[in-house]
Amino acid sequence: MKKIFLLVLLSIAVNTYSQSKTEHVVVVTLDGFRWQELFNGADSIIINRNRYTEDSKGMNERFWAATATERRKKLLPFFWNTVATQGQLYGNRSFGNFVNNANPYWFSYPGYNEIFTGFPDTAVNSNNKRWNKNENVLEFINKQKGFEGKVAAFTSWDVFPYILNEERSKIYVNSAFEKTKINSPTFNLLDEMQDHAPRFLGDGVRPDLLTFYIAKEYLKTYKPRVLYIGFDETDDFAHGGKYDLYLQSAYMVDQLIADLWGWLQVDPYYKNKTTLIVTTDHGRGDANKDQWKDHGSKVPDASEIWMAVMGPDTEATGEIKQPMQLYQRQVATTIASMLGFEFKPKQEVMEPVESILRKR
Repeated sequence: MKKIFLLVLLSIAVNTYSQSKTEHVVVVTLDGFRWQELFNGADSIIINRNRYTEDSKGMNERFWAATATERRKKLLPFFWNTVATQGQLYGNRSFGNFVNNANPYWFSYPGYNEIFTGFPDTAVNSNNKRWNKNENVLEFINKQKGFEGKVAAFTSWDVFPYILNEERSKIYVNSAFEKTKINSPTFNLLDEMQDHAPRFLGDGVRPDLLTFYIAKEYLKTYKPRVLYIGFDETDDFAHGGKYDLYLQSAYMVDQLIADLWGWLQVDPYYKNKTTLIVTTDHGRGDANKDQWKDHGSKVPDASEIWMAVMGPDTEATGEIKQPMQLYQRQVATTIASMLGFEFKPKQEVMEPVESILRKR
């Protein structure tokens, strides 16, 4: 009798855990955005160097404050007024809360491969446009019943069709200045705007603002179950040593994510049914060593990243201050788990982040 009772309790517990409220997932990445700015706001060393910040006075007035708590709210108000009160933020190394790349390279293609395939493949060791042989979690979800044709990705960088293997995966990927080729007044206008947009980062990188509005219009029109938006400008401005533009780009993206989340919480199809995951592909060097512009395996600290999550199945614990070690490769399995799936491809993957999946 006791055994039967225990089995009933176990069955109830398992069923309660498996009944996820999340029906949709939105993933957003800020390329090469440092954990230091996320958790501490503008860096005093960089913001006051004229060779990196053209208008130091103006940038200080806009983004500087006496404490890290004030500074980060100035730079990223949505993260710290909304995600910090309704979700979870990981990666503040000041508290021993570590999130790292598991791949040994610490730059973009290997990082995005790790995010979406869950596998730090050492054969993925360049940013060249090569079709990714590893199955990614987006294509896995796209094959599941009720998700067919309901997964889409919009990115500023033109390597993503290869990273996500658009040819094999059959998910909709729109990158760089690629036209949507969707015949509607709004999409036609967006395509026209791309034709006339400044290519200040070259032909391979579309302005993040355009990427966002194309993605948002697709979201409103086609109602995907899983959406990925990959922003790029923070990385490009950092490489160029333009800290003022790096900060302004991060602030803009914070506002765009706020706009997106606000819309998701109004539309009945998404409201209270959507989990948002925001992260980055790699870190950058330390400002004290004058390496903040750079990343890669020869740059100490460039494997240090972060992650933020908010949704109906994630406990609102805010900034996580408990010491722990998470890895980028756990994002893929966590995305799948949010939707009630187990992502077990041919390549080796890690378990999802359990604290994100814990129910209220």
